[in-house]
This record gives sequence, C-alpha cells and structure tokens, in this order.
Amino acid sequence: MLTGIEEVDWASLGHAYGPADDVPALLRALASPDPAERETGLDGMYGAVHHQGDVYDSTLACIPFLLELVADPSVQDRGGIVELLTSIGGIELDDEDGDLDGPSGPGPGDAEFVPAANFAMAAAAVAAGADVFLGLVDDADPEVRLAAPVALASLHPDPARVLTLLRERLTVEPDTEVRLALVEAVGRIALRHASLRAETVDWLGWLARAAQDPGLRLAALAQLARCAPGRIPEDVVRRVTELLEEIRTVPAPDDEGGESAARIPVTLVGQVRELLGEQVAGRRTPWTEELLRTLHGALDDRVDDRVALILAQLRSPDPGQRSDAIWLCGGLIRLWRGRYEEVVALVGAQLADPDARLREAATSFLERLFELGAPAADALAGVLSERPGGAPAPAGGLAELTGRTGRDGALLALARSGDARAVPLLARALEEGRGEVRRELLYAVDGLGPAAAGLAPLLRRRLAAVELDEDLYDRAAPLLYALAAVRGSQALPEVLRVLRGAPEHRREWVREAVARTLGAFGPAAREAVPELRELLDADTASVATAAARALWTVEGDAQAVVPVLVRWLRPGASGADRCAAAQALGAIGPAAAGAARALRPGLTSRDLWERVRCATALWRVSGETERTLPVLLAAWEENRHARVEVAACLAEMGPAAAAAQLPILTELTRRRRHNAREGASGSHDIHQDEKLLTLCRAALALMERPARPWHDGPAAGGGNEHAEGGGR
Repeated sequence: MLTGIEEVDWASLGHAYGPADDVPALLRALASPDPAERETGLDGMYGAVHHQGDVYDSTLACIPFLLELVADPSVQDRGGIVELLTSIGGIELDDEDGDLDGPSGPGPGDAEFVPAANFAMAAAAVAAGADVFLGLVDDADPEVRLAAPVALASLHPDPARVLTLLRERLTVEPDTEVRLALVEAVGRIALRHASLRAETVDWLGWLARAAQDPGLRLAALAQLARCAPGRIPEDVVRRVTELLEEIRTVPAPDDEGGESAARIPVTLVGQVRELLGEQVAGRRTPWTEELLRTLHGALDDRVDDRVALILAQLRSPDPGQRSDAIWLCGGLIRLWRGRYEEVVALVGAQLADPDARLREAATSFLERLFELGAPAADALAGVLSERPGGAPAPAGGLAELTGRTGRDGALLALARSGDARAVPLLARALEEGRGEVRRELLYAVDGLGPAAAGLAPLLRRRLAAVELDEDLYDRAAPLLYALAAVRGSQALPEVLRVLRGAPEHRREWVREAVARTLGAFGPAAREAVPELRELLDADTASVATAAARALWTVEGDAQAVVPVLVRWLRPGASGADRCAAAQALGAIGPAAAGAARALRPGLTSRDLWERVRCATALWRVSGETERTLPVLLAAWEENRHARVEVAACLAEMGPAAAAAQLPILTELTRRRRHNAREGASGSHDIHQDEKLLTLCRAALALMERPARPWHDGPAAGGGNEHAEGGGR
C-alpha cells in the first residue's frame, strides 16, 4: 500500500503551511486501523493539503495515493477519502447551474493562471482514476456508497455510463440515504451535461410519480424542479405536503434508527461530524430538510408556493419538520419580499413547544424580523411572562434575561418589533440582572418610542457603574446609545463622567459616542458645552463632526459649528471625513446654507458614498434640486446599498423629486430584497429593506402633494442614521 510514497520529494513541495514533508504521515494515517489516527490524517489533509479548497503541488502529488486508498477495501472510513477526492477534483463543484460540457477558465496571461492550472490538473488526475469509483456503488460500507454517487457524477469522464449505473443501482440499494444520494447524483449529471438533460429529466418525472418510497418521490421531485423549473407541477404544494405526511407515518426501515459508533471529536473534522450528529439526533428522517432546501432553491421567486409549503410544515405534528420549516423560512424571508404574517404567527406559536431545538430555531428566526415580527408579539410576550416550565415568572426578577438564552432572544425579538410590552421586561433586566445586559437589547431601545422613557434612570445607574478602564467603550457605548434613544438627559453627569475619564484606549470612539448622546439631549445638555467646544478641535473628523452636531442641537448657533464642518470638507481630507462633515451639515439644514459651496465639489467625487452624502446635505441646506437629484438617481442605479439613504432624501424632496417616480415604482414592484446576498446575511438586512419600502411609499405619496418650500424641514425618513454600535 502507498507504493512509491518515499520516492516523492515531499520537502520540495508545499501546502498551506509550508514544506509538505509531513504529508506522508498524513496519508499513512488515513490507512491506520486506529480511528483517531484516521481522523487526524483527514483533518490534516483538509487543514493543510487542501486548505479552504486550494490545490497545491503537494495536493496533486497526493491524488494517486488517495485513489489507491479508496480502492483498498481493507482501509476503513474510505467514504471520507472519496469526499476529499471529490472536492480536490471538482472544479467549481458548487456552480451547479453551469453546463460543464465545454472548458473555460483563465489563460496564461491571467494572474490566476497558476492556481487555475493546479485545479485543472487535479480534475484531470482524479478523472483519469475515476473508474475506481465505479466499484464503490455496491461497497459493503454504506458510508462509501453514500459518497460514491456524487463523486461519479462530478468526476467521471463518461457521464452516460455513470447515469446508467446510478439508475440500475437504485433498484437494489437498501439504504435510504444512499438511495437519495443516487437521485441527487442523477440530477447533478442533468445539470452538468446538456446532452443528457432531457433523458434524465424524463426519468426524474417518472420516478416522482412511480416510486413506492415517498422519500424517493420527494427526492425526484426536488431534482426535477432543480433541473427543469418549467416542469414543476402546478400542484407542487399539495404533492409535497402529502409526501411529507406519508414520510412521517411510514414505519422506518431496518436500516434507519441505528446509532453509529461513538467517536471522540479529537479534530475539527470530528467536531463538525459530532455537531451534525447532534442536530439530527432523535430525528427519524433528517434527510427531508436537505430535499426541501433543494426544492425551495428551485422554486426561487415563487414566494407564494414556498410560503404555502412552509405553512404546511409548520402545522405538521412532527417537531423536526416544523424546525426545518423555520430554517427554510429564514432563508426565504431574508431574500424575498412577501406576505409573511401567517408564517410569523405560526413560528411564534412554536415558542411554547416542549422541543428545545424548535424553540431555539423560532427565537433565532424572530430576532431578525424587527417590525415584521409583530404577528408573533403576543406569543413572545406570553413566553416572557412565564418561566420555561410554564410557571409565572417570580416577582424577584428575570436574571436569565441578561444572558444569551432563549428568553433573552425572545425579549430582543419583542423589543425589535416595537412592542411596548418589552419595556417593563427590559427595566427588570436592567435593574435586577446580574452582569451586563446583552448589547443588542440596548440598541433595540430606539424602536420602542415614548414608552421607553422610563428606562432612563436604570440606564443612568448602569452607566454610573461602568469602570473607566480599557473596556469602557464596549460597556458604555450601548448604554449611551440607549440613553440617546430615550432622551435621558438626567444622566448628563454620568455621561460627562465617561467623557472626562475615558482612557487612552479607544478614547476617540468613546468621545464620538458621548457627543452623539449629548446631541440627542439637546438644550438639556447645556452644561456640556465647554467639553463639546473642546472636541471641535479633535484630530478626527468623527469626533469633531459629532461634537459640532451636538453643539448645534444644544445651542442652535450655526456660526459656531458650520466653519468647523466646512474645514473637514477640504480637499486634503479623506472621503470618510468629508462624509461625516456632510452628514452633520445636512442635519443642521438651512442654517448651514453657507456651506453649500464647500459641498458642491463632493457631487463629482469618485467615491459614491461621498457623492450621496454631499448631495443629500446640499439639498437639505440649500434646496438645490437640479444639482442633487441627478447625483442621487445615478447612485441609486450604481449601488443598491445606497438606496435607503437616497430614498430618505427623495421623500424629503417631495414633488421636487418627481423624476424619481419610475425607479421608486420599479423598486416597489421587485420581489427580491434590495440587499439580498446569497450565502451571507446581516442581522439588520430585513429591517433595512423594509425601511427602504416604507421610504419609497412615503416618497411616492409626497410627490403627489402640492410643492412646499424646501426649508420647511424633512417630510419623511430621517430616523437614526447610525448603524448599531455607532458604526464600530
């Protein structure tokens, strides 16, 4: 075994962490009879030789030895080696929508040519030895049989032969998950090879109707939808719902329900495997989640059908199916606009379920909804008024609200929805909770309106207890933000204590946060005027502009602050500095009209955000629509992430922004969220998109009203323009 391994000059080859002289030991570990050694070997291969999917010269040198290990039935855990080879040899394996019948890629003159050449050589090397995978479809080890179909569909150079083999194996394969892998591999072949697509799609359509196993029918339907969206049946919701019910009620075959041997997670690979095992523990058919995820991906913008599927799952007696529905809906609502009231209400109902994982999924989902979480507010308030066991909460306190627990998340969801019932619960957490209150709860205070004013004394007490050490910013910033939201000017002494006692570490960040809070206090912060005037001379624009803005709200003297802000618009300043100055001038409005000349050069800046903020500020100080509107509309088209700021200004312009009607109407008719990103998301993404829709509707309504003087002040929009955490 591993013949010739010593003949390779491994020290001259490299991997992610330098010379590859340790690779022979990793390869031998893969063949070890000791499970811990095999785990270590596989972990090392992924961690160094195939680090983050890269292919090095040492990776190429490993391929013959990995193929040899896969072919030897005495080697244990070969399924993991098959998956490793599939990853090494699978160029753009995740790009399943592309037709790979034709070659493509960078040429010799491109910067990426050397890495691309390695990938191409790896694909060729694995393909040359891919016949070894043909013999694995009937291997005695079910883990090997589970990995083989995807390897064949992705790597074997004769897809027609593979297609025949996979379909034949399906008729005799006893293991449920392997059968599903066979169907998935057939769908992969259809996606990758146009010449076989029609035949494969017809077969999938037949299997979706004819298979006796409901799991197979669901798998075939999911692959059919992925390969041929036009063949998705009109009654897909009914069919999937019936299949899920049949899957739930059919007794589990003998191959299901057994427990695999315990494995100590001595490596990252082992820990991931154990975590995945915990997620499916106790579930009879955990594979339905992946099938439904595939189906949802194929349904794409058919939001109504996807919502109907999720509603059916949320009404299932199976808590596993309900948990799957919540996670699937999380992806749906993050990417697509729609009517989710019924879904949100049903997710809220899961908060009272005895299944802990289901409650966790529901809480995590609701945390990100903000105003869309209102239909679940009653359920959230109800669970927060009780202990987890159902008994009323004790009068002595809700200390558990201060940790990252389910109840803590429920309170965050309730507060972000804007429900005033969150206020007394927040008050008790601030008053009686041990340790620090979760920072996201404090940043949610600004959505609770006047009802949150009573939190000011408790926030003041918390701020007074904060140590003036190097962790000051992290502990004080959320409290300062919340005090600004509730206009808690009675905490002025404590706010000034933080300002005056800030240590050198992150001092500028602390000063900026304090200045923003003092600005929110307005004239009630007159005692802080000397400190604010001193901050006008700060070396950083973020501090100086925040201080100028605060002085304006405290004293109303534009002549004292506008020249300071104009200085930060000078050509030598950075784009971020000019943006900060422009935003402060815009907040001052017509009283800063003298700054119009300094703002105009920003309209032609190469930086989009500087153009947007200078245009917005220029309109707010001077009402120059002819100069600013074209800049805003161009930014709208150039960068979708600028649309919230642009829409806020358009809403203020009212009839003067009539030229923006078409892009606004177009935005309102789009089903996909403006900030949707595949595979990535932020906690405020849904909230920001809903804010954009609200601003667009307000802008359209105001465009139809009679024109009014621009200096009458903003008509809509505004709000807190600072991201959670003060942009830090």
